[in-house]
Amino acid sequence: MISEKFKLGITGGIGSGKTSVCRVFEVLQIPVFSADRVAQEIMESDKEIIKGINSIAGRDLYLSGKLDRMTLAKIIFNDNSLLNKVNSLVHPVVFEHFRSWVPEQTAPYVIMEAAILFESGASEIVDRIATIIAPEDERIHRVILRNKLSTKQITQRMRNQMDDEARAKNSYYIIYNSENEMIIPAILTIHNDILNFIKN
Repeated sequence: MISEKFKLGITGGIGSGKTSVCRVFEVLQIPVFSADRVAQEIMESDKEIIKGINSIAGRDLYLSGKLDRMTLAKIIFNDNSLLNKVNSLVHPVVFEHFRSWVPEQTAPYVIMEAAILFESGASEIVDRIATIIAPEDERIHRVILRNKLSTKQITQRMRNQMDDEARAKNSYYIIYNSENEMIIPAILTIHNDILNFIKN
């Protein structure tokens, strides 16, 4: 076990609104560890990871001095075995970062936000999980605005992720994040529930 501090995992498919939900928790002074952001940093800076990614890709993806993310995405999102190899290379290092980050936090609980919380095994190192669910058309629209990806590229990535039903089944909390749902009351309910659980 990492430490005695209570850990909430937050997950949801691409475009579900994890960043917006986590911003609200941060306003409530709850620190958020973004597994995806840390993974990106590691893939740019960790020499062993860089070597491993080039070996999996079968070519040098760092010719410009930075990781060529578009080429890596094309390679791994079309081949599940390569996707799994990259994940099993990067995720143990991300978990190590999380383990050393948790004891440094002074809030009553902490959050790990990860798109593939279940698939990566991160679900095993948190105490409860909140899944964010949003309608597929809204998710696609958000990602197009944010990442300039095509609908086809987005749906391909969605297919590589666990579906909402499977996530929800394994989660303690569900947050519905569509344009006509209010996420703040749902987040406050979760926040108060965790504080009460910790107190008791």
